[in-house]
Amino acid sequence: MNLPEDGKIVEVKNMKMYFPVTRGLLRRKVADVKAVDGVTFHVKKGETLGLVGESGSGKTTTGRCILRLYEPTEGQVIFEGKDITHMPEKEVRPLRRRMSLVFQDPYGSLDPRQSAGSIVGEPLKIHGLVKDGREYKERVEELFRIVGLDPGMMDRVPHEFSGGQRQRIGIARALAGEASLMVCDEPVSALDVSIQAQILNLLEELRKEMKGLSYLFIAHDLSVVRHISDRIAVMYLGRIVEITDKASLYENPLHPYTRILLSAVPVPDPFLEEKRQRIIIKGEVPSPLNPPPGCNFHPRCPDAMEECCRVVPPLRDMGEEHQVACIRI
Repeated sequence: MNLPEDGKIVEVKNMKMYFPVTRGLLRRKVADVKAVDGVTFHVKKGETLGLVGESGSGKTTTGRCILRLYEPTEGQVIFEGKDITHMPEKEVRPLRRRMSLVFQDPYGSLDPRQSAGSIVGEPLKIHGLVKDGREYKERVEELFRIVGLDPGMMDRVPHEFSGGQRQRIGIARALAGEASLMVCDEPVSALDVSIQAQILNLLEELRKEMKGLSYLFIAHDLSVVRHISDRIAVMYLGRIVEITDKASLYENPLHPYTRILLSAVPVPDPFLEEKRQRIIIKGEVPSPLNPPPGCNFHPRCPDAMEECCRVVPPLRDMGEEHQVACIRI
């Protein structure tokens, strides 16, 4: 692995992902769904970047573009110093073992006909990482132990496991190719709260033990993201509106949308909860098929002014790597 001098495992530059809308017998293109509309960020080696926002903000699409499950419409995705944006599939394939995905749904992401052992061991065979059956079995057993599962359960099928155990199988599969970047797409949202904590702790332990492992952690729950992330990017309707380290985001949120999101996070202390200000967001999220002009957030923003309807705010550096996209700040 030859990383750039700045240590960035992945760098995204002005990435856009538009899905065409077609009509008629000739499937004529009539519009675009602007799922991701010009995002720029990076993830450093050994870092966790949290990507948060409402449903439909483009978080999952961003993760899938990085993994080249979608080919971006515009922009660049640079992984381990190589531009993979429009790289031919033959050249991308050897890199795929260095990138992995942990799915949101532990019930739907595992093949019900395969044993847990074969699910975890499949990347080893695909990428030719083991020499023989003995090495294959030893490696699968090791992966089971790493994620806290008994290797004696390797022959069981997914329906014989609980939700938390299935997610551990998914994480073991993601680790099998010796990944340097793991895209975690809301990996705990389908689990009970107590199990969520166990999976988050497991991910943290893995990052500490496997030096160099980086996460792009996609979620809509800000309290979950705060627990695991080093930096946090806030996304709204296909664009990143704020990005900074987690301490700055929670102590000094600058963008109105970020402040609204944080005001909705419950506080365990009833006295603080009673005193703090609750900001109510108005209206519905606009459609990515027809996003508003200027700042995407201006129809719902309590601080919007006339200029916000015309100007698309760029991400500006406010110092100490705190970037925000708002013309009023």
